[in-house]
Amino acid sequence: MDTSSTLVISIVIIGFFTFQLLFHFVSSWFSAKVSPGFNNLNFKKKIEWNSRVVSTCHSLVVGVVGLYIFWFDEATIADPLWGDPSFVKVNIAVSSSYLISDLFILILYWKVIGDKYYIIHHCTALYAYYFILSEGVLAYIGNFRLLAELSTPFVNQRWFFEALSYPRVSKAYVINGVLMTAVFFVMRIASIPPLYAYIYSVLGTEAYRRLGALIQCSWISSCVVLDVMNVMWMVKISKGCIKVISLFRQEKARRSLQNGKLD
Repeated sequence: MDTSSTLVISIVIIGFFTFQLLFHFVSSWFSAKVSPGFNNLNFKKKIEWNSRVVSTCHSLVVGVVGLYIFWFDEATIADPLWGDPSFVKVNIAVSSSYLISDLFILILYWKVIGDKYYIIHHCTALYAYYFILSEGVLAYIGNFRLLAELSTPFVNQRWFFEALSYPRVSKAYVINGVLMTAVFFVMRIASIPPLYAYIYSVLGTEAYRRLGALIQCSWISSCVVLDVMNVMWMVKISKGCIKVISLFRQEKARRSLQNGKLD
């Protein structure tokens, strides 16, 4: 086993236990300190709350590091298929440790927070990450997919607001909803055409042929599965955002009438 593989395995193991520690201990303590309403939640909501706190921590770490790699890691930018994946491997190893940890939590509390779509999403991502970590290929593409995590904090924040019974017409709820929709679209939907355009551009090239049939099929099929799910979620998010904005406008109009205003 080479040094790179040992490092990856070490990061995955340490990351797994770190995320478990965050879920089982740190999240509850921290949440009770910053949000008194956490103590009033029932068992089911506390479990999902802790899961989403860990999710937010993971997304911020890999999302910010992913942005740095996307803009400044010359080795992967120069050759998206075969560029040196050293820095990317670290980021993907961290993300893999989270996915394994979250799968464990989903199974452990299946009756409380189990969701088949999360299982499909996590397993598909882990399958794709395996080739990057083991073969050292598609590093730039893998990191590009990780940028989608930048939308996760807004999705989780929306759930936190709902769990704490924030009014859907409150400014905080509406602002977060608009930002969530915009960031989700940019990171997960607007990125789809450039990705598949790139795939089309490299088809038949020597670098693409060197990947081999298994990696070629795995790359494209995993992207398709993840993007279909992203489109499904985008539709739901868009409908929710439109509904919230509509309620906010109605509430604003109602208050204006009560104050004797017409604006």
